[in-house]
Amino acid sequence: MTERFDAVVIGGGPVGAAAALEMSAADLSVLLIEAREGLAASGDLRPLALSYGSRLILERLGVWQALEAATPIERIHVSQRGRFGRTVLTAAEAGLPALGYVLDYAAVLCALDEAVEGARLSTSLRVLRGARVTTIAHDRNSARVTFESAAGPADCRASVVAVADGRAEALDVPVRVVDYGQSAVSARIDTDRGHARMAYERFTSEGPLALLPYGSGYAVVWTTTAERAEGLRDAAPQEFVDRLQDRFGERAGRFTAVSARAVHRLALRIAEHPTCGRAALVGNSAQALHPVAGQGFNLGLRDAWELAAEIRKRGADDEGLLQAYGARRRVDRRGGIAFTHALVKIFSNDWLPLALARGAGLTVLDCVPPAKKFVARRMIFGARG
Repeated sequence: MTERFDAVVIGGGPVGAAAALEMSAADLSVLLIEAREGLAASGDLRPLALSYGSRLILERLGVWQALEAATPIERIHVSQRGRFGRTVLTAAEAGLPALGYVLDYAAVLCALDEAVEGARLSTSLRVLRGARVTTIAHDRNSARVTFESAAGPADCRASVVAVADGRAEALDVPVRVVDYGQSAVSARIDTDRGHARMAYERFTSEGPLALLPYGSGYAVVWTTTAERAEGLRDAAPQEFVDRLQDRFGERAGRFTAVSARAVHRLALRIAEHPTCGRAALVGNSAQALHPVAGQGFNLGLRDAWELAAEIRKRGADDEGLLQAYGARRRVDRRGGIAFTHALVKIFSNDWLPLALARGAGLTVLDCVPPAKKFVARRMIFGARG
């Protein structure tokens, strides 16, 4: 007999786990389907910038206290290499204790995995690990989800499905892809000077170069061409340090050592419709963004939170649920995508008139505190900031 749930969440990464936790806290019967067979383990550095708004969500989920290693960002210094103009966004001007926090992706995933395991004991949340969804079929009031696991093929039904595994293959949803022709090199860098909880976003002709305070040093996210990114990953440690010093300058001190390098290809992926039948796309399934300004994960976490909030408000069986969710997310989603894409296109360009205009814009922004507060709060809380 096919089992029935109020909600099925596909994908047990941070966004999917957050959605499942909040739905189960609302006394919904929830099935979380995850391809990983075991719980998350620590791995190589993959820096994640959480906004203060995301901290509030994780606090409400009871997860934040497990993330004590998070390094606060109290100031963000924004500049462009070789050109005039800069601005500094501060937590104090935004009226917040911090603009954001930096920690490992693996740490967030581990904390959410543990919260999910705890919720299984006290709520109607069930977890199926080592399973892959093959199809999602819809009728007017429910969806039928079929999947493969070690026990063989099976299916279930749900009033609503949240697709959070970073793919939309199980849904017939058109996806628009913009290849930026860039890759990001992530690394951990040590310096001879404390970071004082200052983050740097430095725009270059090849793409943004971010230094994020992480522990006693920095997490680096260095955007460049795909070919150069491979060379930076494979370069000798001192060569990498020297090239980073030349590219960034000495504003953050002298770089002394590097570790944990990795390369990620960058592209913008947008699902043209974030809902389909009885399913909603959340997180990277709905939109995968360039890492500039650290918007992608925070936008996805708001997707999960607001889908759960809409279900709390209307009930999982409501016929207008997903239409209301799509309308609720439209402004924030489009704004986050447009803001990130514009930063890449406007700042990854060394055309002199544009560089001068950028510099003037940064200078004016720095001189107008209300404008800085407006920008900071929308980066932190989204369109409703």
